[in-house]
Amino acid sequence: MRISTQQYFDTSAAKYQNNYAGVVQAQQQASSGVRVQTAGDDPVAAQRLLMLQQQKDMLAQFSGNITNIQSSLTNEESVLTAISATIQAASQLALKAGGVTSDADRKSISVEVGALEDQLLGLLNSKDAAGNYLFSGSKTDTPPYSRNIDGTYNYQGDENELSLQVSETLTVRTGDTGKTILEGAANNSRTQSTYTTPAPVPPATTPSQVNDNKVAISAGLITSSVDYSKSFADGQPYKVTFSSSTQYVVTDKDNNDITSQLPGNGTFDSTKEGSASINIRGVKFDITVDLTDKATGPDADAMVKGREFTLAAKPDTFNVSRTASNTSPTQLTNATVSNPAKYASTFPANSGVLVKFSDTDSSAFQVFAQPYNANSKPIDSGVIDTTTTPNSITVAGVTFGLSGTPAVGDQFAIGASTQKTQSALDTLSQLRKALEQPADGIPGARVKLQDALNAAVSNLTSSADQVDNVRGSIGARQNALTVQSSENESVGLANKSTMSALANIDMGEAAINLTLQQTMLEASQLAFVKISQLSLFNKM
Repeated sequence: MRISTQQYFDTSAAKYQNNYAGVVQAQQQASSGVRVQTAGDDPVAAQRLLMLQQQKDMLAQFSGNITNIQSSLTNEESVLTAISATIQAASQLALKAGGVTSDADRKSISVEVGALEDQLLGLLNSKDAAGNYLFSGSKTDTPPYSRNIDGTYNYQGDENELSLQVSETLTVRTGDTGKTILEGAANNSRTQSTYTTPAPVPPATTPSQVNDNKVAISAGLITSSVDYSKSFADGQPYKVTFSSSTQYVVTDKDNNDITSQLPGNGTFDSTKEGSASINIRGVKFDITVDLTDKATGPDADAMVKGREFTLAAKPDTFNVSRTASNTSPTQLTNATVSNPAKYASTFPANSGVLVKFSDTDSSAFQVFAQPYNANSKPIDSGVIDTTTTPNSITVAGVTFGLSGTPAVGDQFAIGASTQKTQSALDTLSQLRKALEQPADGIPGARVKLQDALNAAVSNLTSSADQVDNVRGSIGARQNALTVQSSENESVGLANKSTMSALANIDMGEAAINLTLQQTMLEASQLAFVKISQLSLFNKM
């Protein structure tokens, strides 16, 4: 086979270029210490290095997230510590008020309670360094709590707890919502006692006893949530009938005598502290008998005998707000649960409802679950009642009176309080109002005041426990972040070692390879020079 001169020169040039490229690559590897300069150097290693680099970037992001979460949790824990101190101070004031005997002193304490109430509101509406509200969930530009005109409070945030990813499999919450911190605290004062005047005994035509506040039963405090939920609610309302100044009988809603099921079997001693109470299925009611103008014995028995009280859970309450765009001044008033079954199945207790009067007929309305949007579908509808309960509307089992005639397009937002939970803000508001009311020389006022103080102490304890639970969860999250940070560092070190093994080159090997490539280049140069000078004329 003959090889042309041009073909020989082309082949030699290509060979020379390859050898030269090998020398250049060897020089770059030796000078940089990096073996894989391009994907072509080692496609498999290059792909692996790309994956490891992505993992390295993710670990850097995780590290930044961990730092941000730790900063946020440290800030939250500081605020929660102040909240706990505020609640504890308020509880001490409630205990102090129990030993105060004058209206003036109690009013002075109410001022202190009001200051703590304002302080707690400010703490709950705290912001972070970026100006975002800490406890509003995802609504970081909305204050978590607002105060209503009547002194109650509304939570305006949502329940969406923000979180960040700190590993491929772990996401950690950056904070907590006001709903988690306060709204879940159990309300231990969700029962009530009502004096009931017994029907006259024939041939008498007048009631056998009027309420002169000589005998009273407290509003009650829940001592066992389990017993309350399982038993108390099913048997209410209960009727307590006193047969003497030392005995009573309790019947349930079906008029079954349950006295024998209760501690003490229907006996009490009003002259001994702590010995006059009724414990009914997880709820404790205290009995107060004023015998200052009566001797014990027959006279005391006659004064107490026949008095009756009804013990039951407090009914749900409702708060109504008019939409600012309403063209009529009409208000919804006097809320009453008229259809318990429908109320339980239809009314969304956690979010409330929106009542919208028709745009064409002001007597017709539709009811929507909150939050309302353009795609919401009605859960109830109706018209203004003009017969059964004149000038009223019934919304998901709840009947409201109308203060006037609504206009077309009027809207009302309605929220429900089931009494099951109560925030510390509402507890402080109720305590402050109770201390502001005069009690000196007013029959029955002292009992109501003591009810308010007992409720405040118990509910503030529940709120403190709730805050402590959240603080405990913060500690758990901080521990998890510490462990995960250490784990991420270990993965990062392993990642770095693997990348180094794949990408870097042994310097001794690099030096040998460079010498080899240079030798091959020089050899190819010498061979080309000698062969290119050969000619047929040299054989003649």
